[in-house]
Amino acid sequence: MDEKLRILLCEDDENLGMLLREYLQAKGYSAELYPDGEAGFKAFLKNKYDLCVFDVMMPKKDGFTLAQEVRAANAEIPIIFLTAKTLKEDILEGFKIGADDYITKPFSMEELTFRIEAILRRVRGKKNKENNVYKIGKFTFDTQKQILSSEGKQTKLTTKESELLGLLCAHANEILQRDFALKTIWIDDNYFNARSMDVYITKLRKHLKEDESIEIINIHGKGYKLITPDGEV
Repeated sequence: MDEKLRILLCEDDENLGMLLREYLQAKGYSAELYPDGEAGFKAFLKNKYDLCVFDVMMPKKDGFTLAQEVRAANAEIPIIFLTAKTLKEDILEGFKIGADDYITKPFSMEELTFRIEAILRRVRGKKNKENNVYKIGKFTFDTQKQILSSEGKQTKLTTKESELLGLLCAHANEILQRDFALKTIWIDDNYFNARSMDVYITKLRKHLKEDESIEIINIHGKGYKLITPDGEV
């Protein structure tokens, strides 16, 4: 890495936290460790980070609460949850908050770094092959600024929302294959990532609901289709 990317690491297990920090530093990252969500959020407000890794079960402030506060301050920063929880409800809750990934304990250090690198490639190093600006009905979508605007109103999309809407626009009025979208944005087309994509499809529908001529429909067993007026985009 030409410059060290900064990772905010919040983990209340002291041994695991130190192990993670040392491993990430050995991989060329600048990793800062905090033992609880409260201390982690104070650090987040003072410093600039490229990615966050949060344990879910922490004292003073849990990982979900911390992530919500971080998202309110910075909608774009990637967040990975670490947790011993394997219940689908907990994992879906993490994705609803805006998690970019969710890793259940125990996990290998190699798996964590692979996922971090995959996310950072998407967020920081990807080359945008689609148009910079799309016209969707009465909306204008700027993929680089991640802004959806209409009639003077602007909505700043999260990275995941922007990536998914960009794919839908690039395949407007055609089927966006589900496995293609998952592997492009989430890297892996597993069950939990598929549920995460469903959550983001719902969010995009809410963003676009002001224009009744626009619709994102499910194509059973295949994927999604963005329907636009007269086939435009």
